[in-house]
Amino acid sequence: MSSSVKPRVALVFTGGTISMKLDNTFGGIVPALSADEILSRSPSIHTMCNLECIEFGRYPGPHMNPERMVELSRCVQELAEQPSIHGIVVTHGTDTLEETAYFLDCTVNTPKPIVVVGSMRNSSEPDWDGPRNLRDAILLVLHPKARGMGVMVCLADTIQAASEVSKMDTSNLNTFESTNFGPLGRIVNGSVMLYRQPVRRDYFLVKELPRFVPIIKCYASSEAELMRLILDHSMHQPEGIVVEGMGVGNVPPPVYHQILRALERGIPVVLTSRCPIGRVEHLYAYEGAGKQLYEAGVIFADYLSGQKARIKLIAALGAGYTIEQLRSIFEWA
Repeated sequence: MSSSVKPRVALVFTGGTISMKLDNTFGGIVPALSADEILSRSPSIHTMCNLECIEFGRYPGPHMNPERMVELSRCVQELAEQPSIHGIVVTHGTDTLEETAYFLDCTVNTPKPIVVVGSMRNSSEPDWDGPRNLRDAILLVLHPKARGMGVMVCLADTIQAASEVSKMDTSNLNTFESTNFGPLGRIVNGSVMLYRQPVRRDYFLVKELPRFVPIIKCYASSEAELMRLILDHSMHQPEGIVVEGMGVGNVPPPVYHQILRALERGIPVVLTSRCPIGRVEHLYAYEGAGKQLYEAGVIFADYLSGQKARIKLIAALGAGYTIEQLRSIFEWA
């Protein structure tokens, strides 16, 4: 096949384990490989498409933050608006991959396929999964049914929706799972099989990021001190708060009373569950239970995890959404 008729794919390299190797000077694994060095381990990719490589950075996953996510989103949006580009692949560290992928899903407006990919093994290991995952991401971007699917995550032969996927295991190759709804599809023997569409997608035109949107996790005998510090002693008043409650959405009484204080100040409070599967609901009616929280004005995040709810809240606040608009985009029914 002539190179002139091959599709053009943009590869945006942001770093992560896929770009790392053992460095004896530092005594551990560090970012090291350039885009060209990674691609040299995957020569078959060049036969599949014409590549445009963008060196966005060499960030470990924990170094990614909303400011960099905004910059990355703008980069991906600009690439998607180029008529000659068929789709975009983004490499990323797996620790925060689900958050960046979801931010892109919420803020990039295009039917073109976008796939976020990483690896669980570094390039110094004999079973480095980076080249295979990168090849599979290209296969997915090139598949005709990938258009209009939003941002997808592709590792270990499995295709997940950015809005649904979470990292579930600290080191397993199959770490990414969509525990509530299952994968979108799989890649088997080089063939892409897509089973379904993402359950829900949202788009926000982010104008200015909120400065402070914390997550509070509940546990047995949760004290109110963290919430009190956030409300009364933070450098910046929180523009929104995510609370990871227990079960279907219940919190200890001390936390409940601090949530009421936040609501009185007009701060949107979004409730999720610390459980990895299931949705939050307003069933129980004791002090601090879901029914009381809901009637007080807490926004229920349905199936979203705490970290996903925070990303969505950041994007929606950045788009200027009011509390009532926030409720409409978080609560499905």
